[in-house]
Amino acid sequence: MSGEAEKPQRKPLDPKKVEHAKAGERDYKLADTGGLYLFVSTSGHRTWRLKYRFGGKERRLLLGTYPDVGLKRARELRDDAKQALRNGLDPGLERQRARHSRKVGHQNTFEKFAREWHESQVPRWKPVHADDVIESLEHNLFPAIGPFPVDQIDEGLLLAALRKVEARGAIETAHRVRQRAERVFR
Repeated sequence: MSGEAEKPQRKPLDPKKVEHAKAGERDYKLADTGGLYLFVSTSGHRTWRLKYRFGGKERRLLLGTYPDVGLKRARELRDDAKQALRNGLDPGLERQRARHSRKVGHQNTFEKFAREWHESQVPRWKPVHADDVIESLEHNLFPAIGPFPVDQIDEGLLLAALRKVEARGAIETAHRVRQRAERVFR
């Protein structure tokens, strides 16, 4: 032995202990392993949290509420966060990025970009043509792909929308709508 005191092994949490954790006079923690713990508030609200270090600073990450997130799932989330740390990433920052990305993704729909593209082109077009362009998009593409974030629209999704137009016998319209969609994506 090198004279260093060995850390005592912490026993993992028992699912029954988690289930029976009740509010006390003060907030308290029930520790699991690897920085994971169940935080129990005085109101009885139970949340899974992870204590970790990144960049020399101690940080905490909220993993979810119990019973929505059970012990097994909390451990999986802890392991995912630990993997991010091994890869040199801050799991808290990664979660914020993912949340922002989802929010932005839902705002950056095909319809939004198509309308912005249309507005930018209107000064160059005659009013009749501008009306025809937006109406063709509203009628042929917006119902099929309008609500999707642009980064989730692939060739197959666009092709399915165009095939519906072709099925009506509007081959030239399908061709024009495809060209307009390409310009929106550009």
